[in-house]
Amino acid sequence: MPGLEHLRGHKYCLLVTYKRSGEAVPTPVWFGLGAGKLYVRSEADVAKVKRIRNDPRVRVAPCTVRGKPLGPPAEGRARVLDQPSDGEEAEGALQANYGLGRKIYEGAGAALGTATVYLEITPA
Repeated sequence: MPGLEHLRGHKYCLLVTYKRSGEAVPTPVWFGLGAGKLYVRSEADVAKVKRIRNDPRVRVAPCTVRGKPLGPPAEGRARVLDQPSDGEEAEGALQANYGLGRKIYEGAGAALGTATVYLEITPA
């Protein structure tokens, strides 16, 4: 499926990243859409970020909170936005999809001083 518009209206998407062996690793994530791109916020040192740094190929599909797909997947290319200034559009897209509830939920992690990054996914 071309593009990412099939995710609009959903609260979770299944982000599939790939290990060096080629094995697919699915993870349900919160996301935001903006300017034809999908954005995800993540802790900087988690495995999915490391996998994206090694292999930018990803697959995304709407899903339930538990990761059960609700629609067809779309192929994409991901990159890690390491610079804080790169995150403005990403944060705006996430805020538009979740509002204040997300800020409250993620505020608990921020209190622990966990470093975060944004992931930017473009359709392949």
